[in-house]
Amino acid sequence: EPSSAASAERILLCIDLTEAVMDEAIAWGAELIVAYHPPLFAGAKRLTQAVPLQRSILRAVHHGVAIYSPHTALDATTGGVCDWLAGGLGALADSRPIEPVAERPEEGAGRLVTLAEPASLEVLTGRLKAHLDLRAVRVARPDAKGRGIRTVAVCPGSGGGLFQAVAHADLFVTGEMQHHDVLARVALGAAVVLTDHTNSERGYLPTYEARLRAALGAAVEVRVSETDTEPLQVV
Repeated sequence: EPSSAASAERILLCIDLTEAVMDEAIAWGAELIVAYHPPLFAGAKRLTQAVPLQRSILRAVHHGVAIYSPHTALDATTGGVCDWLAGGLGALADSRPIEPVAERPEEGAGRLVTLAEPASLEVLTGRLKAHLDLRAVRVARPDAKGRGIRTVAVCPGSGGGLFQAVAHADLFVTGEMQHHDVLARVALGAAVVLTDHTNSERGYLPTYEARLRAALGAAVEVRVSETDTEPLQVV
């Protein structure tokens, strides 16, 4: 989290800095946009008005709006996006990073959790849908009916690559995975729940808003974008 807001009295939080979010930020008078996903994921030699995401960055520069992208740091930290997503599964007996940070082993990428009590896939799916405020998620389940689920691997966004470090879990929860990765996990007897990418992240923003308000005090206005939404919809 930013250590100071000396030059930012209005902070807008979002997952993706779309043009709609940029419009909202300018209309509100935001001086800082905290965009969870960096607007530029790959290197760029130039910024042009022809590319929408680059156009938003140029507009931010023109209006003097700073942009900060916490992304994986916000995932990894204690009480961050990974912990928030894992919390939607219910009471936990244990939670540890899938890839811990060497100097802070309690933090890191993803979470491998053990539930306090085993639960069925149907129960856990219901908990996740309620936690994420979704009416539907995608589920892959093994053919053989196993015992209740006890261990769960969790990763916001796209967990396929990170999950390679997990030898086995009863359930894998993430936003998206490649088709063959899903097949491989199911073949090993695990279930998979996919929420679509940003649905596994966006629900954390109100928690982040509360944390920033507590850290920065009443002199700084912080709010979650109203125009930032998951681009894929169930119809």
